[in-house]
Amino acid sequence: MPKGNRSIISLECTTCKERNYYTTKNKRKSQDKLELSKYCPRERKHTVHKEGKV
Repeated sequence: MPKGNRSIISLECTTCKERNYYTTKNKRKSQDKLELSKYCPRERKHTVHKEGKV
């Protein structure tokens, strides 16, 4: 369970829309949607993953 201002978010692949990763982020410091380049097992390559709803 995250403590304080941190909340659980899911990272969703922008091409296949599959939720592959879960992480936490600080809601006060970063209010924008998180966007990272991660490996997508369905696509078998690195793609951009954006923050989605849990």
